[in-house]
Amino acid sequence: MDSHMPRTVSRSASKPSPQKGGKAELPVLIVEGRFYEDIADDLAEGATAALRAAGVSYERISVPGSFEVPAAIRWIARSRKGKRYSGYLALGCVIRGQTEHYDHICREVSRAIMDLTTEDGLAIGFGILTCPNYALAQERAAPNKKNKGAEAVKACLAMMTLKKGLR
Repeated sequence: MDSHMPRTVSRSASKPSPQKGGKAELPVLIVEGRFYEDIADDLAEGATAALRAAGVSYERISVPGSFEVPAAIRWIARSRKGKRYSGYLALGCVIRGQTEHYDHICREVSRAIMDLTTEDGLAIGFGILTCPNYALAQERAAPNKKNKGAEAVKACLAMMTLKKGLR
C-alpha cells in the first residue's frame, strides 16, 4: 500500500474503557500525517501506549501529511462515523526547510486544529511537531525520549474529561 494513501487501523485497549455512569467511553480517533513515516511511527507508538495504559480504545487513520490532518478530523467529526469518537489525536510533523513553506503550513495547521476545538467543540490532543531540523523531530517523537505522542494523549483525555463534565 502506498504510504501516503489513507488507511484505517482499529485497536482496542487491553483493559476496558473507563466508565462513568455505566457507559463505556467512546474510542479516540488518531489521525496521523505520514509525510515523515518514522516520526509518525514513533508518535503513534507513544500515543497508543498511553491510550492502552489509560484503558481507552482507539482507531487510527493516516493521511499524507500534517496539512491534511485537520480536514480529515473535520470530515469525520461531521459525518455519522464521528459520533463514535470521544476525542481525536492530531499527529504529524513539519520540519523547517529553506523556504517559507514551513511557516505557512505550521500556522495553518495550528489554526485549523484550534478552530476544530473552539468552533466544533472537539476534544483534540495536538501532536503535530514543528521542528527546525530532523534530529529534533526524532527526539521529540521517540517514545523513550520526549514522547510527544503520549503528551498529546494526556491533553486529549483531559479535554474529554472537561467536556464530559460540562454536559
